[in-house]
Amino acid sequence: MKTRMGLVALATAAMLSLSGNAMALTKRTFCVFDIIGANGDTFNIMRDYKTAAVEWGVDVELKPYTDEKIASEDLKAGQCDAAVLTGIRGRQFNSYTGSMDSIGAIPSYDAMRTVIAVIASNSPSVNQHLVSGPYEVGGVAPLGAAFLFLKDKEIDTVEELAGKSIAVLEYDSAQASMASRVGMSPVMSDITNFSTRFNNGSVDICFAPVMGYSALELYKGMAPDGGILDYVLGQLSAQVILKKDKFPEGYGQKSRAFMFSQFDRAMKLIDNASNEIADRWWIRIPEKDKLRYDEMMREARIELTKKGVYSKDMMSLLLKVRCKQDPSRAECVNPVE
Repeated sequence: MKTRMGLVALATAAMLSLSGNAMALTKRTFCVFDIIGANGDTFNIMRDYKTAAVEWGVDVELKPYTDEKIASEDLKAGQCDAAVLTGIRGRQFNSYTGSMDSIGAIPSYDAMRTVIAVIASNSPSVNQHLVSGPYEVGGVAPLGAAFLFLKDKEIDTVEELAGKSIAVLEYDSAQASMASRVGMSPVMSDITNFSTRFNNGSVDICFAPVMGYSALELYKGMAPDGGILDYVLGQLSAQVILKKDKFPEGYGQKSRAFMFSQFDRAMKLIDNASNEIADRWWIRIPEKDKLRYDEMMREARIELTKKGVYSKDMMSLLLKVRCKQDPSRAECVNPVE
């Protein structure tokens, strides 16, 4: 009898303990931007994030947004405790990680992996840049390399870009600056309409990740005589932006480690999207032209860093990553950034 009562007492204590742990979970709301909404790849990754966050003491409620501007405004207004935004939009909350999406700064997926690994490394010298005001960066995931999608595949040199119209994101001064630098006419757009403008012929060119080929039906805008310029103009990213004081101590680092653990998963999605693009769409450019593009991108980054658009500290990190991968690059022999 005593043994049975002892077992009952232990079972009751265990149930109370589990109940107490459940009650101890902090409820927090995440505004998640995914252009596809709740069925999108980014939102699916965040579903697994939600499961992982229980172990970190947080019960995450995910709210899907197809309009990134509204998601970012809701974060500012306190309608959510964290948001998942593109690095370009997230730059207003943290210039350091927001500068990862800078023009031509991350030329390959291997370089992207290295940069995200550094952000998740829990290095004090890096962590100091991950908190800005009330916000903390809770991790980064790749959204894919971005290219120029063109209506005319005969455009394969810098000179031939001059005079062409291009849809640029109105909240990213870097895109407009780069367009003007080569003589293109920037048409201010946002993430909800830039692809429509390209697809209906309102602009000659748009800047988009490979994921946009199918998701945004950019093949419609390229048909019948267009193509994709085979030069990586940047790497887009999804970034978790936390209101630091809303989360337990150490939560940000756990969040960053989780997001880095999703790198290979995200890359499979990116590779699948790339494989959907028929080889005939790619516009191959000579190596000498790629070197010219490299120099143009470098000059643009230097100028935009001086203007405060890009973080000097992130530009320094990205230069180190590029030079580690390819020490023969001109900027590595004569570094300026």
